[in-house]
Amino acid sequence: MIRAPRGFTLIELVITAAILGVLALAVLPTAETVARRAKESELRSDLREIRGALDAYKKAWDEGRVPKAVGQSGYPPTLEVLVQGVVDPKSQKGARIYFLRRLPRDPFHPDATVPAAATWGKRSYASPPDFPAEGEDVFDVYSLAAGNGLNGVPYRDW
Repeated sequence: MIRAPRGFTLIELVITAAILGVLALAVLPTAETVARRAKESELRSDLREIRGALDAYKKAWDEGRVPKAVGQSGYPPTLEVLVQGVVDPKSQKGARIYFLRRLPRDPFHPDATVPAAATWGKRSYASPPDFPAEGEDVFDVYSLAAGNGLNGVPYRDW
């Protein structure tokens, strides 16, 4: 009795490779969307964290826990101040108040060597909301990333 050779034919291998290729092409756009959604989630979280720290600084300023000067708006002069902290004038020991442990980076900023504060657009208290501009203080932050989010809103307007 003669045994037939075992194994796959060339046609079976080509068909299997073609099916795997089609499946890979179907998964690739989904993977890109998942990665983009993760970056957008991080951006949303980072903006919420920084804006919360800006509000906490303003609240501390209103309570007299941040040194006041004439003509100030009550918002920090730079984002770095939120991490460096300020001396609490109400503290007998000269304790510092910190508002952030570290300043998050804009997840959409392409250059990892740029300092975290430079990855954000900054709006001063004196600038209008439609045309944010830097000034003597930091009232709000926004992403400098071009393009729109998956929700259709430009990243700059988040």
